[in-house]
Amino acid sequence: MEPDRATTVVDDPLAGSVPVTSEDEFAELLGPPHPIVIAKVRSDLGDFERQWLALSPFCLIATSGADGSCDVTPKGDPPGFAKVLDSNTLVIPDRPGNRRADSWRNVLSNGQVGTIFFLPGHGETLRINGTARLVRDAPFFDQLALNGVPPKMALVIRTREVYRHCSRSLTKGGLWKPETWPATAPTPPPIVVDT
Repeated sequence: MEPDRATTVVDDPLAGSVPVTSEDEFAELLGPPHPIVIAKVRSDLGDFERQWLALSPFCLIATSGADGSCDVTPKGDPPGFAKVLDSNTLVIPDRPGNRRADSWRNVLSNGQVGTIFFLPGHGETLRINGTARLVRDAPFFDQLALNGVPPKMALVIRTREVYRHCSRSLTKGGLWKPETWPATAPTPPPIVVDT
């Protein structure tokens, strides 16, 4: 007789695992960070960061809502799409997309953001964390226009932490090595929409 699916107990995949529950525990496991890892963090956008942003065509924006919901949004545009307004202010235009606006909803309720800016072919990344708000118009919107069309909204970030991140992860993952890329991607299942 086949077991009743509703009453079948699924084995706990975390059974026997030992959780880490404090900073002291992971400090014991990892050891202290190298002093240079701490010293490289700054709060402003200097010449290096401005040059990096002028060349970057892609970033990831991480947000969390007041309810704890999290989101990571990819943003891509021609290099230099993220504009530096001053040494502590960065603006990222919002372009037409799927209109889910998960990250923007999080920004409205929390306002803390983390970003990573990539340069194709380079292992290092630029991380910029801070507080953000959405604006629907501003004098700088003309600078954000794409093909003559300004964005309907933009994300303005006041920087709190700015630093380069080493290339170890991208190198180990082979992100920029075509010979490591899979030949195909999984076929997504069909999306069914109730009407």
